[in-house]
Amino acid sequence: MHTLIQRLISRGPIITDGAWGTELQARGLALGEFPDAWNLSHRERVLQVAQAYVDAGSDVILTNTFGANRIRLGADNLAEQVIAINKAGVEISREAAGDRAHVFASIGPTGKLLMDLEVTPNEIRDAFEEQAQALAAAGAHALVIETMADLEEAQLAVGAAKTTGLPVVACMVFDSGKNHDRTMMGTTPEEAAKVLTSAGADVIGANCGQGIAGFAAICKRLQSATTLPIWIKGNAGMPTVNQGRTHYSTTPEEFASFVPELMKLQADFIGGCCGTNPHFIRAIQRTIQNEAFV
Repeated sequence: MHTLIQRLISRGPIITDGAWGTELQARGLALGEFPDAWNLSHRERVLQVAQAYVDAGSDVILTNTFGANRIRLGADNLAEQVIAINKAGVEISREAAGDRAHVFASIGPTGKLLMDLEVTPNEIRDAFEEQAQALAAAGAHALVIETMADLEEAQLAVGAAKTTGLPVVACMVFDSGKNHDRTMMGTTPEEAAKVLTSAGADVIGANCGQGIAGFAAICKRLQSATTLPIWIKGNAGMPTVNQGRTHYSTTPEEFASFVPELMKLQADFIGGCCGTNPHFIRAIQRTIQNEAFV
């Protein structure tokens, strides 16, 4: 395990951040507009999101680089700005973090399916390595591979990220199957944990896909298959769409009510995904502080 990860988790549960997309939408990001491009065009608004999470108590914040790989950027004719977008994303989060938080840079899926032969494994790995190297060069403290549904793509991302020498967090989305405990491709938490541990990840986790209520069971199953630290970022419930906007009904207090169980299961990193915001981070922080005195 990387020494940075060891040092962080020795302090107890580490609070990560919440959603970025919905927070950028609240600041004017239009539907269909590529969020990562705002690192260059609306830097101050992206900085506001990062700063709000640091001020709310996040020990770790991510970067606005979820889709900033060459393949995904290419769909918006932004492929030639890979380096610039990733560099700016890290610099923005580093500015907000100062010496109060660590910056774990976000790497999301390419949006292409290997099984459909849309891209080759080498093309995916090259795209992830290019992004990972740009994030590392800009000063990220660690890399977070998140919202992965395809275990093979996640493996390729971990391998690419490991070339930087930075700690690597690897997260899958478990929201499919009868019990919502498999990825879209049918991978179980146990399978994912074993494969991603072998691939060299430093932290194994789950994010997105479903509300926080379903994450305790996933956390337990991930732990049964790895000795690595566990990263959990659940959604604020299941979304509804109203006038083209996505809404989540879970309140910060309701979300935080699941934190004690995650703490009992020894989840090492706890935060929020879609629909969460700085109010959720404050609620998580209060809950963790209260539990420490129980």
